[in-house]
Amino acid sequence: MGLASALTTALTGLTAAETQIDVVGNNLANSQTVGFKASTTVFSTQFLQTLGLGSAPTTTTGGTNPRQTGLGVQVAEVTPDFTQGTIEISSNPADLAVQGDGFFMVEGTTGETLYTRNGMFKTNSENQLVTVTGNRLLGFGVDDLFTLQTTELTSLTIPLGSTSVAQATQNVYLQGTMTPVGDVADTAEVLESAVLGNAAIPRPDTAAAELTVPSGPSTAATTSSIIEGAGGTHAPSATYRYKFTFADDSGSESVASSELTVTVPLGNGLPDDSIVLGSLPDSSAYALLNIYRTTNGGSNYFLLDTVPTVTGGGGAATYTDDNSIALSATELNTDLLNGNYNYLVTFYKDGEVESRPSPLIGPKSVVNGRIRITDLPTPPVPGPTDDFPAYNKVRIYRNTVSDSSSFYLVTELDPGDTFTDHTQDDELTTNAALDMDGPKANPNTLLTNILVRDELSFEQIFTAGTLSFAARKGGRGLTAKEMTVTSTTTLQELIDFMEDASGIQKPAADPQNPIPSSLNTIDDSGDELAPGASVLASGKIRFVSNNGVDNAMSIGLSALTLTDDDEEITNPSLGFGSVQSAVGQSAVADFLVYDSLGTALNVRVTAVLEERTGSATVYRWFADSPNNDPLVGSEIAIGTGLVSFDGEGNFVSATNSTVSIDRRNVPAASPLEIDLDFSQISGLAESSSSLAASRQDGSPPGTLTSFTIGEDGMIRGVFDNGIARTLGQVRLARFTNPSGLEQRGQNMYTTGANSGLPVEGNPGENGLGSLIAGAVELSNTDIGQNLIDLVLATTQYRGNTRVITTAQQLIEELLNLRR
Repeated sequence: MGLASALTTALTGLTAAETQIDVVGNNLANSQTVGFKASTTVFSTQFLQTLGLGSAPTTTTGGTNPRQTGLGVQVAEVTPDFTQGTIEISSNPADLAVQGDGFFMVEGTTGETLYTRNGMFKTNSENQLVTVTGNRLLGFGVDDLFTLQTTELTSLTIPLGSTSVAQATQNVYLQGTMTPVGDVADTAEVLESAVLGNAAIPRPDTAAAELTVPSGPSTAATTSSIIEGAGGTHAPSATYRYKFTFADDSGSESVASSELTVTVPLGNGLPDDSIVLGSLPDSSAYALLNIYRTTNGGSNYFLLDTVPTVTGGGGAATYTDDNSIALSATELNTDLLNGNYNYLVTFYKDGEVESRPSPLIGPKSVVNGRIRITDLPTPPVPGPTDDFPAYNKVRIYRNTVSDSSSFYLVTELDPGDTFTDHTQDDELTTNAALDMDGPKANPNTLLTNILVRDELSFEQIFTAGTLSFAARKGGRGLTAKEMTVTSTTTLQELIDFMEDASGIQKPAADPQNPIPSSLNTIDDSGDELAPGASVLASGKIRFVSNNGVDNAMSIGLSALTLTDDDEEITNPSLGFGSVQSAVGQSAVADFLVYDSLGTALNVRVTAVLEERTGSATVYRWFADSPNNDPLVGSEIAIGTGLVSFDGEGNFVSATNSTVSIDRRNVPAASPLEIDLDFSQISGLAESSSSLAASRQDGSPPGTLTSFTIGEDGMIRGVFDNGIARTLGQVRLARFTNPSGLEQRGQNMYTTGANSGLPVEGNPGENGLGSLIAGAVELSNTDIGQNLIDLVLATTQYRGNTRVITTAQQLIEELLNLRR
């Protein structure tokens, strides 16, 4: 029995030695495996054969010990050694090493969570961090706004080259000098347009009107005779002279005829003589004939009577002057015209606005004659939707010989009347001068009815379409803004649009420190000019800029561009010109800021010297942005305030330093609020002011180009625009008894029955080690110790084989006893 047990005991020793050799061999084989933890073989005695239990001491004996014989060895456990391995620097930023306790958590092929100390990671085709064997690294991810999501573990992603991010500007830092010297900005640039008319009020059409120089009546065929006793009262021997003129229905006359002299004969001396004029001058053009006569023996002609002409008026060919009609006080007008004349016609009604003048009628040259105007236009009757007066008069205007461009009122006619003109220039110039522009536009005038006059031509410069406006301010171009022109768009809407697009700020923009008005050097009214745009009673648009040279507006001939519905492009010119020049020390800074989408936005800050006292310098700043996108309108003004400096040029304070850029019609966060920092600006007495933006903290869209992983496991992505964002956080897990973990191969462990549950946490917290990025933890195999263990295991193996050999020899000797 004893020799047999020796064999089995030695066999357990062989088995134990083999196990130790296997463990040592595995340790040595993985001496270069990153994150490998070497194992140690622990032995324990196996069963024991008790030969005696021994006895306790008595009064007569000292007691005996138990007598037991061992029956071999067993492998009590193979224990992984989780002591820290050597940390080695790596060239891969994704490589991680745990300094201290803890395991990386990765996703197994079946979705289970595995644990490893091997921190060699790389990105796969989906930009996920994975182990060399393809297991995804787990941790906390981020949402679309790069906010860490700490509710569940997920695979960590580093989207190099495929993710972009932008930084909205929050602060702009300004620098420069706002000098107290120079002119105080108390005068603004003022622009005025040409006079604008209203096409809704009709213009006379004089295409059919005609100018003639009619001949006067001819008396060559006119006869005279005396009828005695016919009831007349002409005295015998009385001498009378007659002249005739043709007359219009308006009362105007042609030139006079030659003189016709009639002497009453002595006859029978009866006082009842009548003078009969036969074959009176006739005209088909004139309906009336005026008969002028002198007194007996006189030389001045006075109107005697007016009769119809035979052809034109259907009258008689004779006229009897029986002296029953007294001569009127109307004396024959012998004025004649000499020169070259033009005429213009308007429609008129007392108390209403007069129409604009007709196209030119003429020219007509006359020498010692008169000019007759016929076929004048009739005023139209307004319909239910028309917006013009019911005109009841036609006015005629004429130039003078010495001034062909100025027209004065000649007469006012009823519709359908004709007129023969003999008005002398010196008399004409005392009459009312013609307003060449006609009815003036007002704020409610439809934009498509706006007229601009060019000499005697009127052009409707606006049609339905898209209108673009790009002015200049302080000599610097402003970005073009657009508005839609429809059939209902008014002139007020246009000037509101132009005012908004020019960035003119009104006093209400800063209620605490109202924006000052401008001095008025245009006229002697003495009134200050408030900034803004308006329509004057004269039909002109007036733009009053904000004070200061760098706020001075200018509107060029091509500032307005209209694209109509047929894609035809025109440049409506309103003829703006400067009527007052700006005065005032100022400076300008142009810079870019960025909204939440990374869109570059232009901002201009203009500062003007508003006030200078014995102890302080005060500048007013104006901010505008062409990219301001309000819900409605085109306003580019985004803020205004004051900057103050003390007597030593030190910055004291700034008001309203936060400006807001609306982004209503784009998906960016709105409004974009930006703080303007004026604290680095000096108020020293330089020769001129200067202003610039030294920096701002926004950025355009950038692509992820690199990343870093901190000791706390936080993954920070670095974009090519300089912005850093959180991309995720590596999580670690630790166990109460890591030796109880079950190994799964490929440096992986899983929870074992005796490991305890995993305790998750961030690196550096809750007893977990910290992370070292760009480094790996080497195998903790102690090669020297393992070689010694290998020698000892070999010795153990050899010794147990000797036991077996000895037992075998003894058994053979025992078998030899029967011989």
